[in-house]
Amino acid sequence: MTSTPRHPDVRSELETLTTEAFRPELADVDRLPTLDIARLMNGEDATVAGAVAERLPEIAAVIDAVADRMARGGRLVYAGAGTAGRLGVLDASECPPTFNTGPGQVVGLIAGGPDAMVTSVEGAEDSRELAEADLAALALTADDTVVGVSASGRTPYAVGAVAYARARGALTVGVACNPGSALGAAADHAVEVVVGPELLTGSTRLKAGTAQKLVLNMLSTITMIRLGKTYGNLMVDVRASNEKLRARSHRIVALATGAQDDAVERALAATDGEVKHAILVLLADVDGAAAARLLEESGGHLRTALEKAGN
Repeated sequence: MTSTPRHPDVRSELETLTTEAFRPELADVDRLPTLDIARLMNGEDATVAGAVAERLPEIAAVIDAVADRMARGGRLVYAGAGTAGRLGVLDASECPPTFNTGPGQVVGLIAGGPDAMVTSVEGAEDSRELAEADLAALALTADDTVVGVSASGRTPYAVGAVAYARARGALTVGVACNPGSALGAAADHAVEVVVGPELLTGSTRLKAGTAQKLVLNMLSTITMIRLGKTYGNLMVDVRASNEKLRARSHRIVALATGAQDDAVERALAATDGEVKHAILVLLADVDGAAAARLLEESGGHLRTALEKAGN
């Protein structure tokens, strides 16, 4: 008696995906010396940046659209399952210390909730309804952006998140690693970085995961540059929440102004450790209150504040 294969539709679908393709030439990879496997893997990884480069026009268009909305108070929300979800949570969690973003300004949603960061939550990625519930809790507005992240481009949680957000007027982006993906089709903007089959068949935490991290790094970092969170290549909105970051704050002020250590310390003390304000105090020769006012009038953009102060 022959048993019926489980989930035949999903199996057939996966067989059509580039990220799931089997590579016969690697069938004996487990028999190779360790150094040879490492060289193979390194060579695979070296192709990822080029695949991302092919999608730079789409990525730039997304960033400009996101920055416009965030400048009006909108939020950047990542939604994904498994590795894709973890990468979104990682990128979101690094924005407050790096760019001093406010609570909830950049959000990472992972199918199955916080527990799914470290353990597999069975079935969560297959639920569009779970994505809808997670986003409903955020009360989306038209100024928000929801980025669905999925290597395959078919994960129901990511596709459901984008469909729900788009229906509510939010900007939507689909980041996938297969061409012509369902996720890309569901979104306003598709960013499909095709990295090809993995070293281990279907292990999309490898090249696909690397590609997704590169794209999310670009989305958040360049958006924050557009929002005035940097001055040149200095992180002037860094939050000095520990000793390392306090030292970094001092160094950033010194690099931006050329001031001596004692002057930098006085400026930081006068501005409660706010790097932008301290730079303005030193370069524009104003006090802390005036620096705060100039920055508020300039929407937080240090260059604009310096221009207003006559520098």
